Amino acid sequence: MDFEKARSFIYHNARPLDLARWKFHFENGPRGEVLEALETYQNEDGGFGHGLEPDFWNPNSSPMHTWVATRIIDEIDMDDRHHPIIRGILRYLGSGLDFTGHTWLNTIPTNNDYPHATWWTFDPSQGTTYNPTASLVGFILKFEDKDNELYEKGLILAEEAYAHFRSHHPLDEMHTVATYVELYEYLKDSPVSIDLDEFKILLQTQLQHVITHDTSRWATDYVCKPSLFIQSKDSDFYQENLYICKYECEFIEKTQKEDGTWAITWAWEDYPEEWHISKNWWKSDLIIKNLKYLAAMCS
Repeated sequence: MDFEKARSFIYHNARPLDLARWKFHFENGPRGEVLEALETYQNEDGGFGHGLEPDFWNPNSSPMHTWVATRIIDEIDMDDRHHPIIRGILRYLGSGLDFTGHTWLNTIPTNNDYPHATWWTFDPSQGTTYNPTASLVGFILKFEDKDNELYEKGLILAEEAYAHFRSHHPLDEMHTVATYVELYEYLKDSPVSIDLDEFKILLQTQLQHVITHDTSRWATDYVCKPSLFIQSKDSDFYQENLYICKYECEFIEKTQKEDGTWAITWAWEDYPEEWHISKNWWKSDLIIKNLKYLAAMCS
């Protein structure tokens, strides 16, 4: 694995946000630089838009863009509940915007007005999904004040999300599973009535169900790798997936391209010019994720 080629690609192609993330993780860069770049994607209502999730360029706030912001906050170990970015997110989540009463929308109508991948097209007939709701509920329980109405709502929504998971276990959609893993991690530090031992057992079997164990497909297909759920050897799910986690280390080290990137195994059906730009954004994001995984899991 060539670190310098990866670094060169980031410096020549990454968005300012991803360059700041790179510096934070690999060059002792300041957390504040990441937050400053992240803030440029936040709207007045507190939600996030403007293509923060590179596969749809909607500038309006959406639950999915906002979820991406929460993952970056988690990634840089940001825990200041009073920070304006966090307060803004909680304001958006508490506003009722893009909320059905039980879940936040996975896609929103205005997605269709801007360049986007097919899977982000708004479809009013879409059924209930807990992607990204399960994770957003965990964010509320971590950062909202306990005497706030939104926190009380979060407790109820967490129980609803878990009940949905239990009744539909095992799920087939890997990204929804990932938001449940994130909810589980949040709940370990929250006083909830959910049986976390049971939750962990269900997630252990769930991961076995959804991870793509046919590794011959990894280089060319859009598949589910363990890194979607496990980014640390301290994860409660590491030991049960030890061998395939180690295989992913080998896979990352062997499949880096000449320009320092890794293959993007999906594509948009429409908007070819915009996809060319987004694809580069994804390459930078994947570089950061792969190098973080190697550092945490492969030493």
